[in-house]
Amino acid sequence: MKADIHPEYHEITVIMTDGTEFKTRTTWGAEGDSMRLDIDPKSHPAWTGVHRLSDRGGQVAKFNQRFKGFGIK
Repeated sequence: MKADIHPEYHEITVIMTDGTEFKTRTTWGAEGDSMRLDIDPKSHPAWTGVHRLSDRGGQVAKFNQRFKGFGIK
């Protein structure tokens, strides 16, 4: 392998959505940084089975208004 082409590999703390934390090694950030997750296996619908619609910019409302006459529920 070529010398001096690989990124620095160091330890950081990952903070889950429920506040639990663990240490891991990564090339992200700097030694001792903390990464706070917005979505993790405890909160993501793919793992929990609970789906929520987040209406950003009224997109869900626009869709519902546009297709309200189709009778699909």
